[in-house]
Amino acid sequence: MYLDHIVHSVTKKPIEVTEDWTNKGIHAVVGGQHTQWGTYNALLYTKTSYIEWLAAEYEEIAKNANHPLINLMLHDLNTSGSGFNTICIRTTTIDNLCNQLEERGIKTSGVLHAERKTTSGLVRKWKMLFLQEEISNDLPFPFFIEWEESDDTRYHLLQEDGTIDKSNLELTITACEFQVRNPREVMNKWKRYFQLIEQDEQTLLLENTRLIFKQSTNEDKERLVSINIEGANLQEEIIYEQAIYRFL
Repeated sequence: MYLDHIVHSVTKKPIEVTEDWTNKGIHAVVGGQHTQWGTYNALLYTKTSYIEWLAAEYEEIAKNANHPLINLMLHDLNTSGSGFNTICIRTTTIDNLCNQLEERGIKTSGVLHAERKTTSGLVRKWKMLFLQEEISNDLPFPFFIEWEESDDTRYHLLQEDGTIDKSNLELTITACEFQVRNPREVMNKWKRYFQLIEQDEQTLLLENTRLIFKQSTNEDKERLVSINIEGANLQEEIIYEQAIYRFL
């Protein structure tokens, strides 16, 4: 399984986010609108994954969308403000994955269909799968995505429309660090549910990144707190909208 993207809820508009990161020498772009959810986003692509800065464009639509990801975004924004929400794992067999989880007694949302209208007017489509869970300050499970196009086709189209340039393909998200109250318990559950490989006592492996679980310093909330990115022309730690980006 591959890390597909990281969701970072923000209070700024997508155009403001892209300006902030462009000023740091990082190629980020406005993604587009999720009209049915009342949200819009900005995007930063890397070689095999990306960061989604997600914001509410129309709050009333977002509140009434009744969508797991949007509900999580609104919960986090309302309780602690901006910051990383969750991660998304890419699969090419989402229907089979849904069936496997359900057969093992793990309740899911069922496969959901989604789309986004890009700034150029194109519509990108995908399928999503969430585990059923109450939205809270506990660490949410990752969710899953299957894109309509193959990875090669999708990346080719993204390069054609300027979403990805050569500098993006030099970037790699090498680690995602979560802070939780009981790292061992969370790791055991993720291993059991998603058949992930354990590298060491605090690390699980996806094909393209490491998931690191550390003891929380915040007893009130468990979340992804920082990510490591390699391949950029800068080496520094940037705190952006209450999330830590380590450029190594």
